[in-house]
Amino acid sequence: MEVIEHDVIVVGGGAAGIRAAIAAVEADPTISVAMVSKVYPMRSHTVSAEGGAAAVAREDDSLEMHGYDTVKGSDFLGDQHVIEYFVEEAPKELTLLEHWGCPWSRNEDGTVATRAFGGMTTKRTWFAADKVGFHMLHSLFQHSMRFERIVRYDEQFVTKLLVDDGVVRGVVALDIREGSVRAILGRAVILATGGAGKCFPFTTNGNIKTGDGMSLAYRAGVPLKDQEFVQYHPTGLPGTGILITEATRGEGGHLKNSEGERFLVDYDYGVGTKAELGPRDMISRAIIQEFRAGRGIKGPYGEFVHLDLTHLGEAKLKERLPFVLELARTYVGVDPVTQPIPIRPVVHYMMGGVDTDIDGATVLPGLYAAGEVACVSMNGANRLGSNSLTECLVFGARSGRCAVTFARGSSAGNEARMRQLAEEEAARLDTLRGKSKGGETISQVRREMQDAMEDGCGVYREQTSMDTACRNLAQLKGRFADLVLKDSSKVFNTELIAALELGNMLDVAESVAVSAAQRKESRGAHTRSDATTRDDQNWLHHTLCTFDPAGPRIEKKEVTLGHWEPEERKY
Repeated sequence: MEVIEHDVIVVGGGAAGIRAAIAAVEADPTISVAMVSKVYPMRSHTVSAEGGAAAVAREDDSLEMHGYDTVKGSDFLGDQHVIEYFVEEAPKELTLLEHWGCPWSRNEDGTVATRAFGGMTTKRTWFAADKVGFHMLHSLFQHSMRFERIVRYDEQFVTKLLVDDGVVRGVVALDIREGSVRAILGRAVILATGGAGKCFPFTTNGNIKTGDGMSLAYRAGVPLKDQEFVQYHPTGLPGTGILITEATRGEGGHLKNSEGERFLVDYDYGVGTKAELGPRDMISRAIIQEFRAGRGIKGPYGEFVHLDLTHLGEAKLKERLPFVLELARTYVGVDPVTQPIPIRPVVHYMMGGVDTDIDGATVLPGLYAAGEVACVSMNGANRLGSNSLTECLVFGARSGRCAVTFARGSSAGNEARMRQLAEEEAARLDTLRGKSKGGETISQVRREMQDAMEDGCGVYREQTSMDTACRNLAQLKGRFADLVLKDSSKVFNTELIAALELGNMLDVAESVAVSAAQRKESRGAHTRSDATTRDDQNWLHHTLCTFDPAGPRIEKKEVTLGHWEPEERKY
């Protein structure tokens, strides 16, 4: 077996991963960083982000305002020292990204243009038309190529963390192109693998978002935090789940029901005067309420409402929202210049993830995490739109620097022991590849998992449906062992990759359902129809979900409060 050694290993090639790698080599130009990604970095999911990245840039804004908006948006479950650090670093990171080539849109006077986003008290979302993820990832990736000490391993699927004597020592990676398995050893590992939206049947997430990093950490004994909080984006295209960015509402778009009413105006879900610029969780619930009241519009893929941009005019749409025009015309045959766009809520983002501190460090020495895979906890029970891209930069950078500090003081570990563990993992993969005996198919188990998540952990939840989801997912994890795989080849064995991803998704799905079933209140994105109020006395705490062969184990962790006292969340 091939054994490769580096100082720091970054798993994932999106915004958080590349930013971590750059920060690491800038912190110590003598170290070697491996960036291991299951796709070519420019195919990472960051590229699909449309709307923008949040940071204070205007005279009518302040760090205090950004911090308060984020705390309030989190329904007071965000750790306030983390949020304060985030808002302080955000303008520095976005400015740095411009120096690296990110073409932020500009006002006529040359200042950076900003647009309104849900839950923000002022316009603070920097944008590059409506293709900001594409431009950010290009800028990061191109800048990373300046550093010879960043060594890329593209299309390498990490299947296991190598842990010895209670410290992470590296990873096992399956070469998707060749089918070979190698051990990549390091003195610190940073997970930056994104979220797990594909646990659900209807999502904006691409097929690569399968919770790989969450499962890696979970299986190594690291808790997953606040997994019950899954964000539905209000505006996805029916049938495909393709995202229609929140920037459409930031630029002045209106949501209308079957009666042509702007139903969010003075809505009774706390959105109030914010209307279309309310937080995502509240608007998603409002849309579902319209469906239940019989004011949804019937379509071949279920009910929807309209996103009306026609009053904005063709010139503004071409300048500010060109990608939205392209998506609507291509995928639903609608021209937003003259016709409203059909939309409905769709799974978009996971507020929960690998439990880390402000440095990105986990309870497993040497293991760090940043970006959507991590729960630092900045987003609490609900993330404000446009905070996530900036979060990738701020905490990608911090985790990279902190991982270097740890690596300097850590030994390389026992290579013979690491080789043995890697060979055991390679044998497991060989057994799974072309596994001809079994009664279960990947597609069937995956479909039932997604249905269980939709039924039990949707926009609205109740105890009975969540308990049913927990039971079904536990059974599906048992059935996973009985999978049959027909492809025994090694080169681009996509069936094997799909099986491994399914195993990861089952871990994450179960952690979401079990975490949700135990929270007896409504907070942020976790909305229960049988426990409708927020209960700070009993539930103002984080949820920790730890792997146990007998079933997930749930514990509590205190929320770090600050000078923003919990209050009723209204807009």
